[in-house]
Amino acid sequence: MRFSSSSARSERRVAGVVGVAVVTLAIAACNDYTAPDPGPGPVPGDPVAGLTSRELSQFRAGEQQFRRLFALDQGLGPLFNETGCGACHFVPVAGGNGVTAEFLATAQLPDGTCDPLVASGGPVFQRRVAITVEQAYGFELEPIPPEATATSEHATPDLFGFGLLEAVPESEILSREDPNDADGDGISGRAGRTADGRVGRFGRMATFATITDFVAEAFLIEMGITSPTRPDEGNVGGLPLPPGSDPVPDPEVGRNTIVLTSAFIQMLAPPSPLLLSEAGENGRRLFSDVGCADCHVPTLNTGPHAVAALANREVAAYTDLLLHDLGPQLASVCLGSAAPGEMRTEPLMGLRLAQRFMHDSRAGSVIEAVILHAGEATPASEAFASLPAADRRDLLEFLASL
Repeated sequence: MRFSSSSARSERRVAGVVGVAVVTLAIAACNDYTAPDPGPGPVPGDPVAGLTSRELSQFRAGEQQFRRLFALDQGLGPLFNETGCGACHFVPVAGGNGVTAEFLATAQLPDGTCDPLVASGGPVFQRRVAITVEQAYGFELEPIPPEATATSEHATPDLFGFGLLEAVPESEILSREDPNDADGDGISGRAGRTADGRVGRFGRMATFATITDFVAEAFLIEMGITSPTRPDEGNVGGLPLPPGSDPVPDPEVGRNTIVLTSAFIQMLAPPSPLLLSEAGENGRRLFSDVGCADCHVPTLNTGPHAVAALANREVAAYTDLLLHDLGPQLASVCLGSAAPGEMRTEPLMGLRLAQRFMHDSRAGSVIEAVILHAGEATPASEAFASLPAADRRDLLEFLASL
């Protein structure tokens, strides 16, 4: 059921950096956001409680890096989707969701393996190009290669509570795996895996194991900015970068930029849920009764952590962080270890702040998102639809509190 606002992808010509002033104003406006009557606890944009003064300083310094907007002469591009982290994640505050969608294309090979089309510029094909690329190749946006077997948009997720999700031990995630549906309940979740075998927990298809990996990749594929762990700019639809199109030496940002940006996300608190009425409490019970909680597990527990505020905590995450097959109707690209129909269970922390839902924003409301759930989620979706109208309202009231 989820959860990021998205608009149709931009296919305009880009001659340098455009729209920065608009994005800056939008981000600034979000600073005035006030959460409506939350329970005790953090509001969107707050750090987790209990940070040391040093950690809080890292959080604030990381927020500045997160809000930074890049220009072409600072390393941006020559292929990019946005000009900074905060240009994607700004609704309702820095670290929230946004209106930018990334466009992906991959190829599922006859033997079932996934080709991310890296040699042709994939798996993310950027929607904006510098004028030097357009002049050299005539591209107004990076072209999709003909060998692609699937394309999909993935909407910008919010990042609230990511540090707590990172602090959940792999053993807790793996304890809920049931890839062959051994218990016969129709749910066969499995952990996503990175290329080196770690359990994935970030990205729509569980392709990243750590926030640092997630951040370094985002700098590269969303902004075209290289870093020490991701120093290769790649290509333009399989063609080399035109001469002079990338004047800043690689890596274009240093390790400290990645570390601080990661620290901001790591220490960004999940918003406190709203206080529940009696009807909302009934909705909480129904959430489990109809089967939503089988995948959107209400609580996870963190383990030991270098940041004490993240250690040994119960987190109202509403996710199992596993991949689940949602059927051909919701199929996306293949990516990492995930097949086209598989999506990682999206956390519901901060659900009430979203305006559109599902991985590609195809749903305009929570109720539409619930009904669209298919594959392993079909029984839960059908159980929701069969509830009396009053119970459906109660369950939706509960979801609107998250």
